[in-house]
Amino acid sequence: MVKKKEDDIPDWVTDEIQNAKFKKPVEMKQSGYILEFYYEDNKLDVQLYEGVEDGRHIVTMDVPKTIKMDGLLKGEVYEFIFDQHKAPLSKKVTEFLEKEKEIDMKAIYQFDLKSLELMEVGSSESTDNDAEE
Repeated sequence: MVKKKEDDIPDWVTDEIQNAKFKKPVEMKQSGYILEFYYEDNKLDVQLYEGVEDGRHIVTMDVPKTIKMDGLLKGEVYEFIFDQHKAPLSKKVTEFLEKEKEIDMKAIYQFDLKSLELMEVGSSESTDNDAEE
């Protein structure tokens, strides 16, 4: 019997993940900043101050063509309005990922940026923070 490579994920797991059915999106409004631009894919990596539903603070967002990424700045504070799409995974896939791959994943998420606004961070606010340190 030929032993499969340890990294292999069975087809039934891959199929469910690739064909996941997303529920109705939930609109979210959170502040954070841009970490990375992916111009060729029209995506952004964003660090949010508050975590999303699964606890992550860093997410990749799909950016609509109506938002020009060239004018955006890394490291500046923005308020992001985005749709969070969730596709729950079956108990069978969840248990496989947890036991075989040590991955705690109960759903697949997708984030679609709707709009963003650069936040004005005043100099008095940063002075107050410096005084507390």
